[in-house]
Amino acid sequence: MREIKFVVTKELGKLAKWLRILGYDTVYYSRKNLADLVILALREKRILITRSAALTKYKGIRVVLIKHDRLERQIDQAAREMALSLDEEEMFTRCVECNALLEDCGKDDIKGKVPEYVFETQENFKRCPECAKIFWKGTHWDMVKDWLEKTRAG
Repeated sequence: MREIKFVVTKELGKLAKWLRILGYDTVYYSRKNLADLVILALREKRILITRSAALTKYKGIRVVLIKHDRLERQIDQAAREMALSLDEEEMFTRCVECNALLEDCGKDDIKGKVPEYVFETQENFKRCPECAKIFWKGTHWDMVKDWLEKTRAG
């Protein structure tokens, strides 16, 4: 399990999902109360990722100011500035919706809860213990692996 943790502000929701896909504990903070945001970052020792330069003034927390509009460049900037490990073993270990650690589940446990084609063609499934969402290695897995290979090469 990864040690580094993030809190990402509301304008970077897609980046928050990608950090979760990559296996990082990432809180998506969508509220307006900046004091609570700073307290959360301090209390849980999270790196704050934002597009708001105003948040860089707070002492005691590490802030990464994202400069780009395009998601690919945001991911690249975050990976470079924080020297993130892009490890396939850590990918898809967190729920992209609620950030909980995923648990392995048996195929019999998810029958009728995923499309029939998915049930027939996949063998390994994971379930979120918080929101009950079910995950499997679909086309998104290949897309993320392709992106990782391009990032490592570039």
